[in-house]
Amino acid sequence: MHALPEDHTGVRIARLRRERHLTQRALADLSGVPYNTLIKIEQGRLAATPHAVACLARAMRVEVSTVVGQPYASELRADELDVLIAPIREALDIYDLGADPDVSPRPLRVLREDSESLCAAVRAGEIKRAASEVAGLIEETTTAAHAQAGSGGWLVLSSLYRTAYDVATKLGYGDLAQLALARMDWSAQRAGDAVFGGAYQYFRALAYLREGKFKIGQRLLDLGLSMIGQADASRERDVVTGQLHLGGSVMAGRAHDEQEAMGHLAEAERIAVRTGESPKVLWMAFGATNVKVHRVAVLAELDKYDKAVEAADTLLIPDDWPKSRTSHHWAEIARAQMWTGKLEASFASLLKARKAAPQQAKYHPLVRDTYASLEAAHRRLPDTFLSYGSWLSARG
Repeated sequence: MHALPEDHTGVRIARLRRERHLTQRALADLSGVPYNTLIKIEQGRLAATPHAVACLARAMRVEVSTVVGQPYASELRADELDVLIAPIREALDIYDLGADPDVSPRPLRVLREDSESLCAAVRAGEIKRAASEVAGLIEETTTAAHAQAGSGGWLVLSSLYRTAYDVATKLGYGDLAQLALARMDWSAQRAGDAVFGGAYQYFRALAYLREGKFKIGQRLLDLGLSMIGQADASRERDVVTGQLHLGGSVMAGRAHDEQEAMGHLAEAERIAVRTGESPKVLWMAFGATNVKVHRVAVLAELDKYDKAVEAADTLLIPDDWPKSRTSHHWAEIARAQMWTGKLEASFASLLKARKAAPQQAKYHPLVRDTYASLEAAHRRLPDTFLSYGSWLSARG
């Protein structure tokens, strides 16, 4: 019995390929993905790497989200998350209407505290809470920012737009994430804050990373580094600079440029010595731990899965590290372990990803595709394996 029938990236790749009247050999030639690897991906025996997904999407001229199947509409509907998307879209659309006479915003200090609380909720994996509250806070803060003098309101609004981006990204709504980023840039410009400007370029680059457009992504990271260089010296500036380098390391790794990737990692490591662990500075989780986590990710992007697993084995995640980042890390480890034939260890890592942040793991393409690849070998896995698939595909 298959727990996730027809629900993996390989099935969608095969369907999209046939719709374009392409043979497996033709698609392999067009994309640069090895023929034997493509066959295994379509059969669900191997989880498609982000690099392979991006190459195949470009070759078939579709969005990466189409290939990975996001957003997962049925599951979102069952979890009552889909109904929260429309209010966020509406809140993002009132940015330039000025103060709403029907809204009486609370003091800016309170709005700032609520904004920080939502940032913390996202990092704790509480996506539903963040999705439920962010639209109302955006509407209230939009009025406050237009009505009050100074940059404070615009900075709080930038943070709330960033939370909207986080929610949209984690639930698979790429277009909404792009809109939230545009609003974040708009409000950051009104605040005149170079640090937020640099952070915006980082998030913008990640959008291109997910779409496999590495050259544009790297240009955006370079722009972000240039912008952040104009900010006054501060811990916040160092954190964003370091995070930009971490983004650059993954970007280069996914483009299979090892020298560039390792150069970015080295620079981020140097900065982390100065900043120390800074998980709550702009909620980027920057520090030595994140550098080590990114090293594992980069090795996996370079298809050095054995080295990625080896690096992960020596990495200890602090108990107080953001659960969302911890969950993503375990998902990446699960993929690397699957590719090295460590099937039971891979499933154990998927369980850890779910335990750390269940709402995030359920909607993470890497979790779902790694599970689908393990499914073919489920006889060698514990009885809890199929129940995990039932959880992923739950529809109420």
